[in-house]
Amino acid sequence: MPRSVRVLGPAVLLAVALLATFAGLAYGGGAEPYLIQDPGPIARFGVPVAKLLVNLGAAGMLGALVLAVWALTPERREFDLALDVAAASAALLTVASAATGFFTFMVVTAVPFDLSESFGQKLGQFATTIELGQAWLTTTLVAAAVTVLCFAVRNQTALVFVTVVAVAALVPLAQQGHAAGAAGHSEAITALGLHLVFAGVWVGGLVTMVLLRRELGSDRLPVVLSRYSTVALICFIVVALSGYASAALRIGTWDELGTPYGSLVLVKVTALIALGLFGAAQRRFLIGRIVGAGEGGLDTPASRATRPPGARQPAFWLLVVAELAFMGLASGVAAALARTPTPVPEQTGTLARTPAEILTGEPLPPWPEWHRFFTEWSPDLIWLLASGFGIFFYLAAVRRLRKRGDSWPIYRTVLWVAGLLLLAYITSGGVNVYEQYLFSAHMGAHMVLTMAVPVLLVPGAPVTLAARAIRPRKDGSRGGREWIMLAVHSRFAGIIANPIVAALLFAGSLWVFYYSPLFRWTMLDHIGHEWMIVHFLITGYLFVQSLIGIDPVPYRLPHAFRLVLLLGTMAFHAFFGLAIMSGTGLLLADWYGAMGWGTDALVDQQLGGGIAWSIGEIPTVALAITVAMQWARSDEKESRRRDRHADRTGDAELEAYNARLAAIAEHDESRS
Repeated sequence: MPRSVRVLGPAVLLAVALLATFAGLAYGGGAEPYLIQDPGPIARFGVPVAKLLVNLGAAGMLGALVLAVWALTPERREFDLALDVAAASAALLTVASAATGFFTFMVVTAVPFDLSESFGQKLGQFATTIELGQAWLTTTLVAAAVTVLCFAVRNQTALVFVTVVAVAALVPLAQQGHAAGAAGHSEAITALGLHLVFAGVWVGGLVTMVLLRRELGSDRLPVVLSRYSTVALICFIVVALSGYASAALRIGTWDELGTPYGSLVLVKVTALIALGLFGAAQRRFLIGRIVGAGEGGLDTPASRATRPPGARQPAFWLLVVAELAFMGLASGVAAALARTPTPVPEQTGTLARTPAEILTGEPLPPWPEWHRFFTEWSPDLIWLLASGFGIFFYLAAVRRLRKRGDSWPIYRTVLWVAGLLLLAYITSGGVNVYEQYLFSAHMGAHMVLTMAVPVLLVPGAPVTLAARAIRPRKDGSRGGREWIMLAVHSRFAGIIANPIVAALLFAGSLWVFYYSPLFRWTMLDHIGHEWMIVHFLITGYLFVQSLIGIDPVPYRLPHAFRLVLLLGTMAFHAFFGLAIMSGTGLLLADWYGAMGWGTDALVDQQLGGGIAWSIGEIPTVALAITVAMQWARSDEKESRRRDRHADRTGDAELEAYNARLAAIAEHDESRS
């Protein structure tokens, strides 16, 4: 069994996935003949099968890349083989994406296939001018680029950027299918995008482990397996939550679970629960048993000579094959679900009754009374998960420090948790509900993200905590500690963390953002909206870090200059708010001015300017007080240091100084 697992594992995954796809299509009616303009069985079955191969190719690409940058050692052959797996998977993704685009063209247009010039022209027009065709063309081209990069790049740092490009290949996939037309458009895209990426890392990582089994051997398998298991646990949580969010948007009510779509969702949930149980058994029993075998002396040279590689863990490899079978079941059902009609209608735009609904594609929220900002919710799963994981890992690091007897100030923990809770509220609470309808709500979110949240997060000193709590690796691979230290001490970080540069980014980006096409992009595109949140957080964090940060930075201004920089930057910030307050033209007239929601858009914009001007006062005062306190504390520490030095040297410096003054006085008296 262990000897053949390299072939058996992927074969079981693919076979079960194909069987589940065809069974799901038959049960859900996803491949039934069309009543009008039927494209034929090849196109109807070709789309879901090609999408299944897209998902598997993307999984192999992402899983192998994540293992390469997180778990494997570049000096070992395992690293190069993982990149070969990533390149082969990216090549499969390239071909499968092109095939999916081709079959999708046939389904959408019902144009029969032939080798005529007319067919080629129509196909080219679909791929270059129609949004759906452009999406598949983009995925194909990006996947082809990743294929080349996986062969050409062997630097571990550069591979991080290759992984980012690989994730970008899945962005068009998240903007298609049921997510594109569901109510809660943004939530559906976010959930599907997270589901694709983390499911891909989970499945692809396990497949890569199987393919590298012989190369890892008995010494490296426990180490790499333990690292993958941690990644798999995170992926399980994200996949479960994103899957629930997607299903809730498309099913609607519990009664709809009896529909074909709901039944297929239940099958997928069952597979997910089974995978969770497999993962729990793997973490609780088998990993410890494998590690124990290696550390307890049971794996001797004599036993290795008489047993084939991998024969020492038959239960583990049986579990892996079973796990891959359930992954194939989930992947096949997912491919069938993409072609199965959802209980909730996909298109809601024709039912819109107001300009606001037409512009946003969302049902109107209740009128924005003040209490609505605390009772209405529009969850952004990305930031809810980021906040949750941020709190968990921070508390786990603090617990690790205290278990070994080290202390960590409680106020840092309290501020960090408060900052992430505030971030979760701003990105998922009432402010997020109303910010696409009201400029004032948008500006409030901006000010909190760029000023209030960083003021709470920076004193938490996450880099210092990570450097103290995360165990360093000694095998040449890079874990959390190594990647954080590399990022903090990089040349790019040294540039953007410079206090002057941080202040320019903080203040200057206000004008660039609101008086450029970036503002429109963040309103029209969900990707732009997420970029906006990241940008506000980073620029605010860098600025606050340059003033009151505890984490190490290449250069820090003296305290007096920090106060000058703070006052100058905030004066510039206040001027921006006053400019909006006194403005007589709408910044985004065809959006906020066309809502027709019963509010005066210009008055609301001027209110937003007042928020930008006034809300900065509280963080400014807090920052100024903190800088002053740090200044006083620094002077006190310096005084104590000098006193201790004087005690050690018997005040030698003062005596030498007094002696020199006396000598100068005697010299002056002798001359007179």
